[in-house]
Amino acid sequence: MSEQQETGCCGAARDSLGPQAPPAAPASTPVRGGRTGTAPRLVDLPGGTFEMGSEDADAVPEDGEGPVRPVVVAALRMAPHAVTNAEFAAFVADTGHTTEAERFGWSYVFAGFLPGRLRAISPRPEQTPWWCGVEGASWHAPEGPGSDLAQRADHPVVHVSWNDAVAFCRWSGTRLPAEAEWEYAARGGLARARFPWGDELTPGGEHRCNIWQGRFPVKNTAEDGFRGTAPVDAFPPNGFGLHNVAGNVWEWCADDRQAGVKVMRGGSYLCHDSYCNRYRVSARTGNTPDSSSGNIGFRVAADG
Repeated sequence: MSEQQETGCCGAARDSLGPQAPPAAPASTPVRGGRTGTAPRLVDLPGGTFEMGSEDADAVPEDGEGPVRPVVVAALRMAPHAVTNAEFAAFVADTGHTTEAERFGWSYVFAGFLPGRLRAISPRPEQTPWWCGVEGASWHAPEGPGSDLAQRADHPVVHVSWNDAVAFCRWSGTRLPAEAEWEYAARGGLARARFPWGDELTPGGEHRCNIWQGRFPVKNTAEDGFRGTAPVDAFPPNGFGLHNVAGNVWEWCADDRQAGVKVMRGGSYLCHDSYCNRYRVSARTGNTPDSSSGNIGFRVAADG
């Protein structure tokens, strides 16, 4: 699998534009006064031992998916869905937080969402040219200047870095889930299943997640109903009551994948089996903690 295939659906690191990138931002704005917000609704998960990872033919060994091994997870609470635009807006209104995308002045947007003029002037990473570094793109302007959150209050917030997600957690009295906790929760009680609902991607022809249909990156037929993000509860929940743990947006986890890279889980609306099938529950990838794009969000957790 080429590097282009490996990184295509999870965005590019902020430094992927090389010398074309805008100058580095200063440290992110601290949240004033610690916790002041209302924690998102959380569901109770009992914890226990589960089989983490995959050794199936579609697993990606270089991602560290395998081997399958027993892992013990303590009881915890986890949000049934990713943090929404409305929830993040409340955090920003209460704290004055400025996201790293706003401080840098740009973030990555899928080229197919942009008008021709903006697409033409926005630099692209060499190995993932479907991403554009768009000046002015941020959580409240997801496609850059002229875009907004109209009709997207219940969609997952995007263009948030790992550092932004941690700031939200500090405000709301929550935390990011550990990677093992995330996979345990995403499996919903199913052992070794490929997806949160079983082994078939579309059982009975029914779409269960928001991913790319068609030929990437030139045509998305949107057979699942969405070209970009979907509402956070757009598809039925898994056995633990969690929505959209496959597809829609990548979700930051607390763990390091390697030095300077944080784990992301779940895949996004840009994933497709032809080049990036990382919407499986065992799949994993990562990005630098200051990176952001139009398909990265997060979900929060707390101790049980």
